[in-house]
Amino acid sequence: MATEHEPDSGLYGHADALDALNRSVPLEQKLAAIHEALYAQVDFVDRISVAAYDRATDLLKTFLASAPGRNDLVRHEARLSELPSLAEILRTGHPRVVNDLGIFHSGRHVHTRILEEEGYRSSYTVPMYLDGSFWGFIFFNSRISGRLSAAALLVLDVYAHLISAVVTAEMLAVRVLAAAVKTAHDMVHYRDPETGAHIDRMSRYARLIAQHLAATGAASLDDATIERIFEFAPLHDIGKLAVPDRILLKAGRLSDAEREEMKQHTVRGLEMIEAIAHNFGLEQLDGLDLLRHIAESHHETMDGGGYPHGLHARAIPLEARIVAVADVFDALSSRRPYKPSWSNDEAFAWLRRMARTKFDEDCVEALVFNANKVEQIQAQFRDSGEEPPPGPSSDLGT
Repeated sequence: MATEHEPDSGLYGHADALDALNRSVPLEQKLAAIHEALYAQVDFVDRISVAAYDRATDLLKTFLASAPGRNDLVRHEARLSELPSLAEILRTGHPRVVNDLGIFHSGRHVHTRILEEEGYRSSYTVPMYLDGSFWGFIFFNSRISGRLSAAALLVLDVYAHLISAVVTAEMLAVRVLAAAVKTAHDMVHYRDPETGAHIDRMSRYARLIAQHLAATGAASLDDATIERIFEFAPLHDIGKLAVPDRILLKAGRLSDAEREEMKQHTVRGLEMIEAIAHNFGLEQLDGLDLLRHIAESHHETMDGGGYPHGLHARAIPLEARIVAVADVFDALSSRRPYKPSWSNDEAFAWLRRMARTKFDEDCVEALVFNANKVEQIQAQFRDSGEEPPPGPSSDLGT
């Protein structure tokens, strides 16, 4: 019999299959652990994926997936209003059970074709909610048809709620952090007015750039990272909260001393983010480094002449290079009290001239390539009373 000082090893012999959920590991590792535990009970689920919903644009976007082997269904988005089978889930309030994906054989959408090409034959789709508001779907896909029995669905329901809880908790932490920083950021704009439309536009430009870099292989960015760049891009200038009014609101040109003081907003921004993360207990949040880099390094330049650290080329974090291009493009193509708006042609041409020396050339070309999507963003998120900017000429985006 074990004594008080010699515990019975049998009491502690079981390994928690979901121990990854207790640790600070990336979200994809947590989903992989859940997938492995599920496979021990339901051995025909070959892929679990999560798609996030952006209500402002009606876009459903691939976000996270666990699928050993080949997985082509990444960096994909589609309007929910154009996906009637998925929209029906929200209308009826019930998950979707498809025991034979062949019924969608004539489907027009890319995701349908890819699922078929990868050999998936059945699917169970469950909606996710955050504080009662729909924000995405969980998909359980199998390469075997006809296995979604009532007993199997009961197991999948339990795991769907587990996945939803884990992913939603992570997303809620990101949103809490983003909301806290944005609240401070909004205080800046009470002093240094900048429209909400600017924030909507530049964050979506940043996502366009990140998606293109990932799709072309110019950068290794997964869907979750791209989404966080989108979430965090508007928060780059939080450090301006620490800039005195005599500098921030000065109508004329800044003196050399004032310019040096203004540059400190990048360092102050990082300090504020660290303080907010600490106060909210989010220091271990996966992706927090993205926000740190965006706030601190968005004024670094490719030639090493930027600030605060004079980083050179690839030493500048990619997310900061992305945000720099997105922010400057919107500043150029928007009307300001001190300047008229430039046409997209003019803004693209200027960025191209500044590429390599000031801006990441790949990031610039990614934005130019998506000129049509840039126009769509501008049309949807215009400043009040502003006319749509002239569109790019036909030779741009090629």
